[in-house]
Amino acid sequence: MNHYALRCFFVSLSFPWLIHGSDGRGDDAKPQAGREPQTMLLWPNGAPGAVGNDDKDKPTLTVFLPPADKATGAAVVICPGGGYGGLAADHEGKQVAEWLNSLGVAAFMLKYRLAPRYHHPAPLQDAQRALRMVRAGAKEWKIDPQRIGIWGFSAGGHLASTAGTHFDKGKPEAEDQIERVSCRPDFLILAYPVITMDSSFTHMGSRVNLIGKNPDPKLVEDLSNEKQVTQETPPTFLFHTNADTAVPPENSVQFYLALRKAKVPAELHIYEYGQHGVGLAPKDNVLSTWKDRLEWWLRIRHVIPPPPFRF
Repeated sequence: MNHYALRCFFVSLSFPWLIHGSDGRGDDAKPQAGREPQTMLLWPNGAPGAVGNDDKDKPTLTVFLPPADKATGAAVVICPGGGYGGLAADHEGKQVAEWLNSLGVAAFMLKYRLAPRYHHPAPLQDAQRALRMVRAGAKEWKIDPQRIGIWGFSAGGHLASTAGTHFDKGKPEAEDQIERVSCRPDFLILAYPVITMDSSFTHMGSRVNLIGKNPDPKLVEDLSNEKQVTQETPPTFLFHTNADTAVPPENSVQFYLALRKAKVPAELHIYEYGQHGVGLAPKDNVLSTWKDRLEWWLRIRHVIPPPPFRF
């Protein structure tokens, strides 16, 4: 028995309720309220490349903190989907933040810039800035700067996977201290993500909104994230459905294979049934178990601790 299997065997004996999709708090566990969510501008003096001064020109982070006595020190930046033309900020944003808070994870919902007003690189600039801001504020928010992940849904999954394959260690010469901080996420969570810009199995609406109808082939290559995976790409959890006709599951499969080739730890779950855009699927008894697989993965990777023993 290998080390991973042995560890899983031990956890299954010690924490049997995890195997059945519970975290030890009981089936009726509900998100516990921390502080009221606070929204802040990513760039108080204006985002780079801003074309105006309206709300659409001002990317933000909304901060959802867990109760202090439940906080684990982990944090996640959330990128809702919407085809790079809108944001599904409820079921792929607020609900996700509340679920993370129930696990003791601080959540930061990103409102990034969108088409038709903005195209690449604006959304990536916003995601990178969000990761820098969370890491720079780690002490204030009582966060471990080495346990900051990014979670994206659909086109937000493309943005998250782009952040996980296009990052830097910080810009030491920058006047803005936030820009001196690394924008590399420590882990990725990708839910039915758009991964590629290649026309073979991309989501064309996302592609057009991000890079236009006739993009430079070099840009298509650069933003086809299955082709940009390296050994430095963060560990990744992927969820998709076989029945997804909007964003084919090949997106997740190809990214997983690239991670495997680069020897990056990864876990992929593909459910047979389920439409695109289900979020946490709270009304589906089958699909809703995907978040339990995610919780298991977060615990196995020590992003959050295992639940306490019960006697």
